[in-house]
Amino acid sequence: MVAVDLINEMIPPLKLSDSGEKAKHWMEELRLSQLPVVDKNIYQGLLLEDTLLDSENLTKKISEFRLDYKDFNIAPGTHYYDVIKMATRNKLQILPVIDENKKFLGVVSLNETAAAIAQMFASQGPGGILLLSMKDQDYSMAQISRLIEANDCKILSSFVVTDEHAAGQVNLTLKLSKTDLGRTVATLERYGYNVITQFHETELINNDQERLDLLMKYLNI
Repeated sequence: MVAVDLINEMIPPLKLSDSGEKAKHWMEELRLSQLPVVDKNIYQGLLLEDTLLDSENLTKKISEFRLDYKDFNIAPGTHYYDVIKMATRNKLQILPVIDENKKFLGVVSLNETAAAIAQMFASQGPGGILLLSMKDQDYSMAQISRLIEANDCKILSSFVVTDEHAAGQVNLTLKLSKTDLGRTVATLERYGYNVITQFHETELINNDQERLDLLMKYLNI
């Protein structure tokens, strides 16, 4: 999944001609503290709840309020892992999606993205998830697959990212076909792979906040 697949059609953009009262009402209904502002399909920024709370006159038009994150947006093809990372680092509930012509396409909700990813993992069947860390030159999916399959386990999906906190390191997330990963973890560690964390599929299906917390852990955000 990429950002354009995760756009939440239920979160409408505000117009510059809308009032602060309307923005406050929408935030309360949607349980959001941020809303996108658009003018003629062009993204203008995010209106924050704190900005409204600081104002003594909510009858003003949105054009009269300060807008934040004017230059912050994501492309339609942004990977869902990066969506979560960017939202978390910037303490945002929503991310505006802008195409190459600067046209506003909609927003992606952090909580719903986490829930969608968790559901995607769940739809692959029962299993477990591992997060491995290794030097870039040691990354070999063929080698890792061989070690995992030697324990009668299969890789259902995988994703590798550069570790921004450690030069020359990569993090590899694996969804595996087994829930009991003890033997597999022992084998990988014996061959020098650092298993950062592991958890079972059942840990991903309780509720949205728990899904989000677990995703944050194995994405190492």
